[in-house]
Amino acid sequence: MHKQHIRKGDNVYVLAGEDRGKEGRVLKVLVQKQKAIVEGINMVTKATKPNAQHPQGGLIKMEAPIAISNIALIDPKSGKPTRVSLRRENGKVIRISKKSGEEIK
Repeated sequence: MHKQHIRKGDNVYVLAGEDRGKEGRVLKVLVQKQKAIVEGINMVTKATKPNAQHPQGGLIKMEAPIAISNIALIDPKSGKPTRVSLRRENGKVIRISKKSGEEIK
């Protein structure tokens, strides 16, 4: 299992798939499956039975996981997709943008 460069709350750019070229915010990272759920990306329709949250049941639109290899972090300085390098400082792992050299918060 690899160290993840993508974290919850990051803004990412979709590199491949039906939603190629779109941007979104990461809602959840599934480390074991090497996937992430991105807001507004890879939307699917799910049929649900009536429950407490949805008393009527029916069809619900929701985000499906997308492979981490198909998304790239957006550089905070330039706003373009970038690769990420990791560096340790004072026992903490810091993510650095390959494009601008800036630290990614």
